[in-house]
Amino acid sequence: MAEAAQTGKRVLVTGATGYIGGRLVPRLLEAGYRVRVFVRSPLKLTDVPWIDDVEIATGDLSDPRSVAKGLEGIDVLYYLVHSMGAKGEFEQIERSAATTVATAAKAAGVSRIVYLGGLHPDGELSPHLRSRAEVGRILLDSGVPTAALQAGVVIGSGSTSFEMVRHLTDVLPYMPAPKWVRNFIQPIAIRDVLYYLVECAELPDDVNRSFDIGGPNVLRYGQMMNGYALEAGLKQRPIASLPVLTPWLASQWVNLVTPIPRALAVPIIASLQYDCVVHEHDIENFIPDPEGGLTPYRRSVRLALGKMRDGAVETSWQDSAVRGAPSDRLPSDPEWTGHTVYTDLRELHSTAPSDQVWRVIEGIGGDNGWYSFPLAWAVRGWMDKVVGGVGLRRGRRNAAHLNAGDALDFWRVEELDRGRFLRLRAEMKVPGGAWLELSVKPNAESGGSNYRQRAVFFPQGLGGRLYWFSILPFHGVIFAGMASKITQTAEAQVLADSRVVR
Repeated sequence: MAEAAQTGKRVLVTGATGYIGGRLVPRLLEAGYRVRVFVRSPLKLTDVPWIDDVEIATGDLSDPRSVAKGLEGIDVLYYLVHSMGAKGEFEQIERSAATTVATAAKAAGVSRIVYLGGLHPDGELSPHLRSRAEVGRILLDSGVPTAALQAGVVIGSGSTSFEMVRHLTDVLPYMPAPKWVRNFIQPIAIRDVLYYLVECAELPDDVNRSFDIGGPNVLRYGQMMNGYALEAGLKQRPIASLPVLTPWLASQWVNLVTPIPRALAVPIIASLQYDCVVHEHDIENFIPDPEGGLTPYRRSVRLALGKMRDGAVETSWQDSAVRGAPSDRLPSDPEWTGHTVYTDLRELHSTAPSDQVWRVIEGIGGDNGWYSFPLAWAVRGWMDKVVGGVGLRRGRRNAAHLNAGDALDFWRVEELDRGRFLRLRAEMKVPGGAWLELSVKPNAESGGSNYRQRAVFFPQGLGGRLYWFSILPFHGVIFAGMASKITQTAEAQVLADSRVVR
């Protein structure tokens, strides 16, 4: 492990709310570094366990002033952001952000940049891989010593690649697949990626180059799926390679049969057209392999499944921001003056105590469902997937607990006052902004509790107004049923607990 405690180095982590960055920060802290995180929305960090151990710099990588301020006094910069947009504009966005950061890092006297990109062959590349390679070149040319790690498919609980393999294999007993299932891939365990990232902070000052990193196994994509099947206790899946499935068609298929939204599926599928394997392992000349060696693919799958069973998934692809999804917070009620807003309010008294009702509220969604008209929720989720949204099957990271910023099916946890109040912001594609609030308070007189549920919709244009009125007939079933079933479930759990005590 890097000798950070003796150096007192200060590091800045960009992408700290993402899959890799959210796991790297606690490991850097454990190694003794002083950590600052650079985020657009500090609210997404509200419930992370390391929040009190880091500095928080707020800004956007496209803003030179906020980047310069974030880099003040920093020794090592971790560049862990990557746009996963399916359209071409993301390349320009990434190029601009990387240039801004490179210029600011040089001016701030940063001594080391660490970047995580992707393995790629020489020659023509998909836009996704081409952009990641270009960002690496910009940082390497910055004048600041840079280690540009180029990783294979990352396997870990909650990673996009692992979730795609998992859902495709779980859902399909027979897989018609594009010809790229025969391409060679060198996956790497998330633990090994994090090991290399931490160790790169102590590379010699004259090291300014890219490094390929990958696990010990080179596999075809089809072998990865069947390796997962064996670890998950499933039968191996027959796979037929079909040349007619273009990357675009394959990404639509992945969008429909897995929780991975189209915006993520398109660039991932496009990248799988190539053999992505390690061409050199020069990093071993500077950083030894982790203790016990690099993690084999099957073991990385086993570890990921174990984390999922234990409810110990640290970070997940689900928590990444969705491009194009509404991100504005719900304005406070007084700000509604002069704006068109529609609400659906339900209030019920429950004989169950407030803490029992809260347990039901916090456990909503995912495998527990939404407590009303499941077919209507499923249809709405499929409609969202068809138009490229996240759909209803994104699920939740932990079955019992929520944190601010968590994804919850096609919602995002916007505000959480545990034991009392939960506000969800819709990330499905709707013509406007939509929120759902669930709250509970003790009722001192009855000994039970008061449950309150409010749906809020800010329509956008005529389409938004027509949308609200078109679904209005369903509200009596969906929202009334939800309020009733949540309180009934809490009361039934109280009754069941009392019987166990007896």
